[in-house]
Amino acid sequence: MLLAIDVGNTNIVLGVYKEAKLLNSWRLGTNRTRTSDEYGALVQNLFNQSGIKLDDIKSVAISSVVPPVNRDLGEFAKKFFKVEAFFVSAKSDMGMTIQYDSPSDVGADRICNAVGAYHKYKCPLIVVDYGTATTFDLIDENGDYLGGAIAPGINISMNALFANAARLFPVEFKAPPSAIGKNMVNSMQSGAVFGFIGQTEALIKKISEEMLSILKSRGSTAKIKVVATGGLAVLIQKESSMIDAIDDKMTLEGIRIIFERSI
Repeated sequence: MLLAIDVGNTNIVLGVYKEAKLLNSWRLGTNRTRTSDEYGALVQNLFNQSGIKLDDIKSVAISSVVPPVNRDLGEFAKKFFKVEAFFVSAKSDMGMTIQYDSPSDVGADRICNAVGAYHKYKCPLIVVDYGTATTFDLIDENGDYLGGAIAPGINISMNALFANAARLFPVEFKAPPSAIGKNMVNSMQSGAVFGFIGQTEALIKKISEEMLSILKSRGSTAKIKVVATGGLAVLIQKESSMIDAIDDKMTLEGIRIIFERSI
């Protein structure tokens, strides 16, 4: 079995695979001071609840955008599973070309999203990930990574608003009854939800125009599919017709696929 670990700035997602089948997955808060023993205790408890034994895990593959945790995760893999952890990077064999000026600048999570999405859909894609940052990644009809866009994440933006406006306070990120807010809570929800939907749709529209031009120059008439992932993707999709599908396991799938290409 494979333990795949997706380390983001806010959350860590773990998934256990038996070959290509995801048996179970869990979400933890990212803690930069968590030790290898603490990871071990947490994972052992999660495994016990799911009937998985530590001895069942034969490989550990990690995508991380938080370098301070990598050493402890590596030690965790050695101590509890007796294996050397595999870390995804731009140098990994991912089966696609990264057409970035400096491929090493592309985060491991974006690489895994691109690989996981193309493996599933096999068409030109815009992958939107609503994480600590909101990222937009483009994959062409051949499965190559073209580039993308990075915007401040929803939670970061809302927290900055609350922190810098004395009379405003945290509210739940959910769609209000109408765009015209009649109270402080609904007004902030309107600005946040519909504002981020507007950001999503404007970027998808602009990126799609450029991507269609590239495809047309190659003689391709393939349709671009927009796939979203991340904790708030479902809410955004409910309010926008531009997101075709939600795939909350895309990053884990990418980790699994890249790891399997490495062995």
